[in-house]
Amino acid sequence: QVQLVESGGGLVQPGGSLRLSCAATGSIRNLYYMGWYRQAPGKQRELVAQITSGGGTNYADSVKGRFTISRDNAKNTVILQMSSLKPEDTANYYCNADIQDHRLSSSIYWGQGTRVTVSS
Repeated sequence: QVQLVESGGGLVQPGGSLRLSCAATGSIRNLYYMGWYRQAPGKQRELVAQITSGGGTNYADSVKGRFTISRDNAKNTVILQMSSLKPEDTANYYCNADIQDHRLSSSIYWGQGTRVTVSS
């Protein structure tokens, strides 16, 4: 069974940095795009950053220049390095990925979410 396992997150002061990690586990045949979404209280879930299997990236305008997404294809892992954090970055962050499993079935998977709180 394919799963996305997230780690990182927590409480950080404004201007600080955090690193989120997400590992895809299970019977994976192909791992296409991977990305991070976030959802703040009372708001819709929004795309933060996305990276293709070839390394192409896409960022929300609100995080450009502050966040960096990267992936380790050998470890089926995606990293979100967040810097210059602002209180408005406070949200639950969710990893997602487009994965083909060993049965050649492709689906979009989501992690369980990790909380990021930016506050002094």
